[in-house]
Amino acid sequence: MMALRDLRQYLDLLESRGMLRRVKARVSPVLEIPEILRRLMRSGGPAVLFEDVEGSPGWRVAGNIFCCEDAVKLGLGVSSLDELGSRMPSPADVIRGNVTSLLRAASYLPRQGRPDFEERPDLRLTDLPAFKTWPKDGGRYLTYALLVHRESGELGESTNFGVYRVMIVNEREAVVHWQTYKRGYAEEARARERGEGRMPAALVIGADPGTLLAGVMPAPYPLDKYLVAGSLRGEGVEVHQLPNGIRVPAHAEVVLEGYIDLEDLRPEGPFGDHVGFYDRPDRQFPTFKLERAYARPDPIYYGTVVGRPPMEDSVIAKVVERTFLPLIRYLFPEVVDVSFPAEGWVQGLAVVSIRKRFPGEAARVAMGLLGTGQMSLTKIIIVVDSDVNPHDLGQVTWAVSSFVDPSRDVIVVPQAPADELDVSYLPRRRVGSKLIVDATRKLKDETGGEPPEELEPDRDTVELVNRRWAEYGL
Repeated sequence: MMALRDLRQYLDLLESRGMLRRVKARVSPVLEIPEILRRLMRSGGPAVLFEDVEGSPGWRVAGNIFCCEDAVKLGLGVSSLDELGSRMPSPADVIRGNVTSLLRAASYLPRQGRPDFEERPDLRLTDLPAFKTWPKDGGRYLTYALLVHRESGELGESTNFGVYRVMIVNEREAVVHWQTYKRGYAEEARARERGEGRMPAALVIGADPGTLLAGVMPAPYPLDKYLVAGSLRGEGVEVHQLPNGIRVPAHAEVVLEGYIDLEDLRPEGPFGDHVGFYDRPDRQFPTFKLERAYARPDPIYYGTVVGRPPMEDSVIAKVVERTFLPLIRYLFPEVVDVSFPAEGWVQGLAVVSIRKRFPGEAARVAMGLLGTGQMSLTKIIIVVDSDVNPHDLGQVTWAVSSFVDPSRDVIVVPQAPADELDVSYLPRRRVGSKLIVDATRKLKDETGGEPPEELEPDRDTVELVNRRWAEYGL
């Protein structure tokens, strides 16, 4: 299957499989559409296309487009999300110079394309059908715009694009909320060190599913995000260079060209975030300033809705989890699988299964993961044995109850980086503690005694029952 060209092809594909519904009744992006999308996500979908949007004539609004794993698999052309990890260039193959892997990676590079959008001098930020999701939100927000900017540092130049909440202030200005651990914030710091007061940028709304999902991938600098998008899609993204030098997806629905004013810092929020509480930032953020706007005819706006899980971001997080599992296994070969339960709002809780070989290995893996990339923001890590399914919270609960001695197997790590949105860290934001729970079976060297014998059925009896099962009439 060829990669989908744009958001429209994806929506058509979802509709052809009965996974999208059209709403012809007039609806408002202020509270009403978000409420509809929340109710649908809690019932497992479907995706929605609103065709009559109050206050935005000529616009349509798409929502819940990543309503379930089946929708994502359909959009990316895979039968399992685990296939996504195999598309990413393997560090081992790169180091060994594996020709096949390198050629495949080269096919994921972006290429020049003819844009579907055209300049719209009349288009303003306030014309967009942006959502006000929760009643006490500080304004209307772009909730899934790709903020595209260049990066330039000691490791070279690349293009980054990420998903940040963007609060619309007026027709031409919006506040960009990016946390201190995001690539955008890191480039802001580098720009300030270079004495630069602005960053050329673009806000992109509506693209193919692979490019949209790449926006939330925690790929480190200097990995070019278009390479990540190409790997998710299975082929490179067609891009178009704007007058300010920023490359944007050629088949985007809306492109807002401008710059981020690093000297114009403003308050932002409150905003009802994915942890299920209002976030009221204690600092100020830079302002995006619109210079030129572009849009396709009959544009489609896409926004996501966040709140107490499960929401659409729970499905998106599962895509991230499966995509980066091979990299985690490369860094920590004893890791079998990783799960970020939806109820843990991604950063709150991780469950890791390992093949344990020596005393203290569970703590070693957990501490290593807590020092790796965006996992440094994970608050709680539970480590289980390889025969425990980390995606089954029932099995995890059994392992914790069976193998954890709290005084021996629970480690608290103080003064560690923290997710800014985690309400448990108030009032000390951005710094908190970590919890490591070793729920693996303990070796003799860890307890000083022999481990208990686990129950196993009689093998001959098992074979007997297998042979006679049909006779039982059960």
